[in-house]
This record gives sequence, structure tokens and C-alpha cells, in this order.
Amino acid sequence: MASIRDVVQELGQREGVETAVVLGRDGLPIDSFSQNGLDADGIAALVPSLVGACDRLGQAGTRGDFTATVIEYGNGFAIVSIINAETLFAVFVRPDTNVGSILHELNKYRTAIAGLL
Repeated sequence: MASIRDVVQELGQREGVETAVVLGRDGLPIDSFSQNGLDADGIAALVPSLVGACDRLGQAGTRGDFTATVIEYGNGFAIVSIINAETLFAVFVRPDTNVGSILHELNKYRTAIAGLL
């Protein structure tokens, strides 16, 4: 049976992925993969406040509960997804990465990680 580490490492090996972090709502990483000097712990610490803001925005706009977001930056994309009530998933990718395929794969990984928790 695969572990959370196996799943995170597998996603980390995808073309364009620089960081993948499974973390708790408290901002503490559960497991991570990182390359190119990205600080997975620092990223994990910031994700819960982003998710909180997204939750509030969705409620204010009557969109329902937050499930995922893609944020575009000058040097790539950040993808943040809910795994379950206590666990989040953040993935940072290079700007030339096919974000659609990463989102598709993220759904598979989200289900696999949720099953391991």
C-alpha cells in the first residue's frame, strides 16, 4: 500500500512541479517534495490564511465551500486544494506547466491521500 510520502513524491516527479506539500489546517507540513530552493515549510505556513480568505470570499459571494484555487504569478502557478476538513494540498509549478493536467492529477492524488489519512 502506498504512503502519503509515496503519493507526494510521485506528484513531485511530474513535469513542471517544483513543490508539493500536504499540510494540516494549522500550517504544519505532513509531507512535502521540494526542489529549486523553494521552502516547503514556509509555503505550508502561509496556505491556511489563503484558504481562510478563499472560504470567506466564497461565503460572501454565495459560492459555497472552498474546494480549490489556482493562482497565477509571474514565475508560475500555485494550486491549493482541500483534501478533507483537516488537511490541505499545495502545489507550485513552473509557468510553462500544463495546469489543467496537474488539476486532473491532483484530483487523483487528493483521493489517494484522503484514503491514507
